[in-house]
Order: sequence, then structure tokens, then C-alpha cells
Amino acid sequence: MLLSRSKVMEEVTGAQIIAEALKSQNVEYMFGIVGVPIIEVAMAAQVAGIKYVGMRNEQAVEACRLYSKFAARPGSLAMIPAVVEKAVRSSIYGRPGACYIDIPGDMVNGRVEQTSVRFPSCCPPPPVSLASSQEIAKASRVLREAQRPLLIIGKGAAYGRAEKGIRELVEVMGLPFLPTPMGKGVLPDDHPSCVSAARSRSLLQADVVVLLGARLNWMLHFGFPPRFSPHVKVIQVDLCAEELSNNVRATVALLGDVRAVVGQLLQSFRSDPWRYPSDSAWWVTLREKMASNAQISKRLALRTTLPMNYYTVFQHMAELLPRDCIIVSEGANTMDIGRTMLHNHYPRHRLDAGTFGTMGVGLGFAVAAAVLERSQQTGRRVVCVEGDSAFGFSGMEVETMCRYKLPVIIIIINNNGIYSGVGPETWREMEKMGELTTVAPPVTLLPEARYEQVMCAFGGRGYLVRTVEELRSALQQSLADIASPSILNVLIDPASDRKQQEFPWLTRSSL
Repeated sequence: MLLSRSKVMEEVTGAQIIAEALKSQNVEYMFGIVGVPIIEVAMAAQVAGIKYVGMRNEQAVEACRLYSKFAARPGSLAMIPAVVEKAVRSSIYGRPGACYIDIPGDMVNGRVEQTSVRFPSCCPPPPVSLASSQEIAKASRVLREAQRPLLIIGKGAAYGRAEKGIRELVEVMGLPFLPTPMGKGVLPDDHPSCVSAARSRSLLQADVVVLLGARLNWMLHFGFPPRFSPHVKVIQVDLCAEELSNNVRATVALLGDVRAVVGQLLQSFRSDPWRYPSDSAWWVTLREKMASNAQISKRLALRTTLPMNYYTVFQHMAELLPRDCIIVSEGANTMDIGRTMLHNHYPRHRLDAGTFGTMGVGLGFAVAAAVLERSQQTGRRVVCVEGDSAFGFSGMEVETMCRYKLPVIIIIINNNGIYSGVGPETWREMEKMGELTTVAPPVTLLPEARYEQVMCAFGGRGYLVRTVEELRSALQQSLADIASPSILNVLIDPASDRKQQEFPWLTRSSL
């Protein structure tokens, strides 16, 4: 396909080629921070019909090269379209991931005869692969023999749109399931077979674990004791061959598209029906633990003392947030506790710090989600739940939200620190003790910082929240406002913490 927009021109620039190459791959949005010569690329993208969203927080882009699925530098202007097509294809084929194209500045402003540039057609959808029939039969046999089975639903299942088949697998066979953070919503968190409230117990005592698009990385404690049984059998469904048997040898390795493989498993059980008994000792154990943990969380949520604690705040948020809202979350305790208290009811409705636990991504995620929801006219709200430390990484993106009139609701759970902080009185006492750089704990931040005023400075709405009544009022007003973004700066007890854990979620400092 010859460059269609430049028929009257003898030459085209590198910026135009980049834009047209992206457009030919059906790219609709470009997010970036401009400067010479990126300005030319952004302008060319807009001319090509790509929507450009200017951001504020520039991460270390060069570091991306080490973690990318594909990284390349085109050897010439004419090679740019082919490299772009391969990058797009690589990003969506197999396990999805980021790709990196390094285009020197002189190429952006360079010129080439338009007749020498050809654009590959848009890459086709990823091919769908199936697991071997022998391994499917083995998986069926291992699952039928399980005394304490557990399905773990990962973000791969969400990305693979496997929710329909997984629901049938859970409901027809009566299996308990546990979602990973971004696997939440593949089945609703309030589904009767969801055992998130008994997470530690289910992982520890399961004798057969079925990994559906989930990895045994640090988020699942690598599958190691004491978090897992040393004798656990793993049935692993993954699109990526090199992921199979990582950390724990898979008893059954099912290589293929998660939706297709779940379909194969269902067919196996349809031809020879089987259902795990709902009155088993395993289900009794899980239900008892879930009820016990729910009571502990409820007692914490019902406390009326001020400042509020995490559980009180999240309880009232959960009561008011729409079931179909997009939840973006990052932070330490804020993300960990919010993950258990704020339910997701639909797939692909949650974004958080992810596998690398990277802080500073939340507001960028929220901007992208809000742009997409507005373009598709879904009416879904984007709610960004931030720890006060996490908000600081990319807080200036509130200007981006105001500039594009994106009605994102940012809720900052402000405990004056990282994990924990101190109150204003303690801070003043520390100031009297000497130089703060030597006496202030490294985890502390400025007490009761007025983050909501940052949003007000750019024309959005800001609310300072200290009580349940103020929280509910501010959140209701923000949900009613569909024209502008808002920040709820929710001040909580600096000493507020998670309920006692059977095992720590992460390796905590001994201090």
C-alpha cells in the first residue's frame, strides 16, 4: 500500500512515516511527552487521525529496552513501517507485552521519496493454539482425584477473555477459585465459589492447583512452602512455553490459549461428567475461614473512632461505587487492603501496580482508561485509589485530567507515610528534636498534606475528608459530576494497618 495522504508530495518525513505506519496497524491513541523532535511525530499522528494525549510524567524509557518483547532500531526511513508492524504483532502475539522502537532524531526529520515506502497491512489477530489431547486427559484425571482442588484465575484469563468458559468450569464442577489481583472480575468477587477471604488457607492446604493464566511468581509466593503444600500438584495453563514449570514442576502442563484450553477441559468433563462435592471437608474448612476473616474485617470497618482506619474507608467506598466502575489502584497497604475490600464484578475492570509492583503507574492508567471509556460512551466511571506516597510519583497527571476534562475520581488514602506515618503533633515534636533528616523515620511524609488542592489549582474538584459523613458526601458529589475530575484526600489514622495476617504478604522490614 503506497502512502495515501501524500500523493501530491514527492517526499515524506520520518515523522509522517511513523504516524502512517501506526495508523495502518489500527492504532487509535498515542500517549506521550513532546519535545524536539517528538513534536513532529505527535503532530503527524494527529494529521493521520490518531488521537494524541499529552502526559506529564516521563518514566525511564531507555530501561524499557531490557524488559521488552521486541526492541529494534530501523536501519532506514523505508524500514520504519515493517519494524512498527513487527512491534505491534509481537506485543499481542503469545503473552502480551511492551515493545521498544528506537528512532534517532535525524530520522524523524529526514525525508525519503514516498514511492520507496510501503506499508504492511494490519497484522491479523493472534493465532489460537490448543493443548495436546493427552495432557487434557491427564489434567482431567488429576483434577478428579483431588481432595482439595483450587483454581487460580490470573490476568492471562482476563486478557484471553476466558470468563464464559471459566464460569462454567467453576459452576458445573463446583470448584473453589482464587483470583490474582488483575484476575479479579473474570468471575465476580462476590461469587459464592470465590475464596479470596480465605486466601492463605486455600493456598496452603490445596492439594491440586489449576493455574489459569497465572504465574507462580512473587505474587503467588513462587508456589513454595510454607505458603503452599510441598506436595501440591500443579495443572498449569499458559500461552508461554518457557513459563511452564517455573519454580514448581507442573504435574500437567497445558500449553495454549487459556480460553481454548478451558474449552477442551469442559469438553472432557461433558463427555464424562464429574462434580466436586459441595459438602466436602475442604469446602467446610474454606467457608469457616472465610466467615471468620469477614467478621474481623467487619469489626474493623464498623469502628467509629477518628481518624478513620483503612477498613472503615473502604467499606463506605464499596457501598457507593458503581458495580461497573473501572478501579485503578496502587500503593502499599492501600492496594493490598483495597484489593480485598473493593470488589470487581466484571472482567478487565481493574488495573494496579502489577507484577513488578511499580508505583507511579496509577494515574497514567486512569487517564488511558478514562479516554477509552469516553470514546466508547460506556458511561463507566474510572476510580483511582492511591496511597499518598504512590500519588506523589505522578501527581501532576491531574493537570492532564483537567486539560482533557476526564472525570476521573482520585481517592487518596492519606496516612502520612509509606506503610505508616505520624500525626501532626508527633511531627512537631520531632522538629524540636533536631534536624528532620536525622530524626524523621524514612517512611514518614508531611502530615495531613493537602493533596486535594493540587486538583483545585487546575480547575478540578478537591475534597478534604476526615469523617465518614464527609467521605460519603464527597464521593456522591464526585460520582454525580461527569464533567470534571476530582480528588478526595482522605485522612486516616497514621497507625492504621492490615488485620493480622496468617502469613505476611511481603517480606516486611523488622523495624
